[in-house]
Amino acid sequence: MEYYNINNPSEKVSLKSAVLQSISSELGLYMPEYIPKLPDAFFNKLSDYSLQDIAFEVSKVMLGDDVPDNELINIVGQSLAFPIPLRRLNENLFVLELFHGPTLAFKDIGARFMAGLFNYFLKNESRKVTILVATSGDTGSAVANAFYNRDGVNVVILYPSGKVSELQEKQLTTMGGNITALEVEGSFDDCQRIVKQAFADKELNSRINLTSANSINFARLFPQSFYYFHAFAQLGKIDKPVVISIPSGNFGNITAALIAKKMGLPVHQFIASTNINHIVPDYLMSGKFEPHPSHQTISNAMDVGNPSNFPRMLDLYGNNHSALTDDIKGFWFTDDQTRSAMSEVYNTLDYQADPHGAIAYAGLKKYGLSPDHISIFAETAHPAKFPFEVEKATGKMVQIPAALKNLLILEKKATKVPAEYGKFRELIG
Repeated sequence: MEYYNINNPSEKVSLKSAVLQSISSELGLYMPEYIPKLPDAFFNKLSDYSLQDIAFEVSKVMLGDDVPDNELINIVGQSLAFPIPLRRLNENLFVLELFHGPTLAFKDIGARFMAGLFNYFLKNESRKVTILVATSGDTGSAVANAFYNRDGVNVVILYPSGKVSELQEKQLTTMGGNITALEVEGSFDDCQRIVKQAFADKELNSRINLTSANSINFARLFPQSFYYFHAFAQLGKIDKPVVISIPSGNFGNITAALIAKKMGLPVHQFIASTNINHIVPDYLMSGKFEPHPSHQTISNAMDVGNPSNFPRMLDLYGNNHSALTDDIKGFWFTDDQTRSAMSEVYNTLDYQADPHGAIAYAGLKKYGLSPDHISIFAETAHPAKFPFEVEKATGKMVQIPAALKNLLILEKKATKVPAEYGKFRELIG
């Protein structure tokens, strides 16, 4: 399998180059030259497969012979050492819990899978790689945890000052070692802009091997497709169409879900549920993509004004607006509506959702909860990461896992920097 630069399709690279470079010098994202279909035999046996079985089979088809089976088995085993349960809330409504990894967020699987690929591709090389990560909340902590003290890798995390929760910030800034945290005086968009400038800086790249662990890296994005195959495996035999609502910021999670559909997963409808940063829902309605500065909300992981995976979504559908909107509907919600959704989910379904999961539930409701289809919403972060908002909305204390409690007493280690590329470059170069 080769991977092409979507800004210049004639440029094709190997999986190794796509993973270790993450993005082209022209800032074009890499995509596989085609999306392979999984055989009918896989879907016929899907309900018998474990999560690890699914990840191996899906990866084997997508990655081909670029990673030997024994290495892929090891990567899958290390990446998926925790459950992804599909919990039934009523007869036709389910929540897919994606927060059971070490940092209690959905990005753990992608980060750990990518770390395994890095280990494989770098094990016979002497070069060091520097991973740049712009995070609006959970990406940085998942990547830091996955790459902590791994040989040959340094990680630099940029996060927006005052715009992540206290627990998220502690996860980003207390590890030390090969993890460097930069607290940027600006928005997530500023962090993402600085990272993109660094990749376009030819002089810097001539001295430092830069790569990314955001979902702009296909190795971080693709493993998120495993969630949705595993959800169908847990559903078992069904005779109703399935609708899945995904809280969306940089749109990596839903892009991975679309890849799963292209590989043959029979999802009837996806819902991209966002907060007031509703650039993609607006595009789905109007056909016009108009990025703008992001606005801060209580669902901070979705505070993205220029979603980096949107070009991949278009590419998957040949830039055909009509085809894309057949598979995805988009809805957005204010903070007050998010709080109302958290309250409703708890009072009617006895479930504490975090703000992101609550928005996904609200998206399902707006689309229409119906006995004629099965509805699933993704819960992407443990509610303990947002205790104030969740407790205010539900009237119930959030149980904070011991791992998060222990973080609160650790010392923050971060360097505050202005939202300027020049200052960043002085620090890194």
